[in-house]
Amino acid sequence: MTKKDYYETLGIDRNADKQQIKKAYRKLALKYHPDKNQDKGAESKFKEISEAYAVLSDDQKRQMYDQYGHAGIDQQFSQEDIFRGANFGDIFRGMGFDFEDIFSSFFGGRGFSQRDRRFRGSDLRYDIEITLEEAYNGLKKEIQFPRSEICDTCHGTGAKPGTQPKTCPTCQGTGQMKQSRRTAFGIFTQVGVCTKCNGAGRVIEKVCPRCEGLGRIRAIKTIDISIPKGIDDGTQLRLHGEGESGQGGNGDLYVVVHLRKHPVFRRRGDDLFMVKEISFPEATLGSKVDIKTINGETGTLKIPEGAQYGDIFKLKRKGMPSIRGSSYGDLYIEIHIKTPVRLSKTAKKLLEKFKEEI
Repeated sequence: MTKKDYYETLGIDRNADKQQIKKAYRKLALKYHPDKNQDKGAESKFKEISEAYAVLSDDQKRQMYDQYGHAGIDQQFSQEDIFRGANFGDIFRGMGFDFEDIFSSFFGGRGFSQRDRRFRGSDLRYDIEITLEEAYNGLKKEIQFPRSEICDTCHGTGAKPGTQPKTCPTCQGTGQMKQSRRTAFGIFTQVGVCTKCNGAGRVIEKVCPRCEGLGRIRAIKTIDISIPKGIDDGTQLRLHGEGESGQGGNGDLYVVVHLRKHPVFRRRGDDLFMVKEISFPEATLGSKVDIKTINGETGTLKIPEGAQYGDIFKLKRKGMPSIRGSSYGDLYIEIHIKTPVRLSKTAKKLLEKFKEEI
């Protein structure tokens, strides 16, 4: 389904500041919070306004949304990442709602515990270079990259086949150790990672010979990626779960797209710029010249009489497609007048006569 514009969802102007965003969300949250509103569709509406707030209250996400719309957010962030970091605590303080339950209701009970984050696999980055024509049309491409994967011998346990890891006797499976000491100000308790199991909560007595107890092995991963048409230089595509493997789940793969320098066109946003050389008579008398556009088609540019060096003309909708929808940028053509280096005697005489005329 097509998502509604985040600004429209919160009922605010696109230039709204953070305080206005917060105020608008708080008002709607009071109206649609499932603990208060039992109407059908209230929970869905509450998630919709919460997602809009999570994006627009974060400077990085808001900039990505303003530039690329929902496509930029969906390619960069998972649903968990959209909500992670959003300060719902200030919003719901004093309202009688437990904002921690927001995440469990949105993601089926899945929270963001420190333990999950600590054992989640690392994110990976893959840089890819494409042509401007490929960015215009979009493409699907197969890529390969090294990453860690679950060991196919022990299936990630790290233990020798036929054996199982045991609960750490030091921390009793919590992965943490507490140390208390009495001071002049009272009892001071310090919580740290268990040194016996390194926070895993379990110990392996007989390690897997293939992965040596890590539960992961290095492998070459091959996947197909889709690069949307209109993508710009430096844009990141986020592939959820394609990063390194870990006990708390896989990390993500970030594909960074770079555009190869084009011999004819320069890009600025969705607009393209180029230089077209014409002769002195064409500039003086006016003419029609053929322009080959980025999509391979030929357009006709009408040059008026008396065109000057550096004049810029526009072909509408002959630029790059917008990554946010069906619109296109424009193609701007800067005219350069080419002066001939060698002239015949007849041409020189004609130019002399022309010089006298003007």
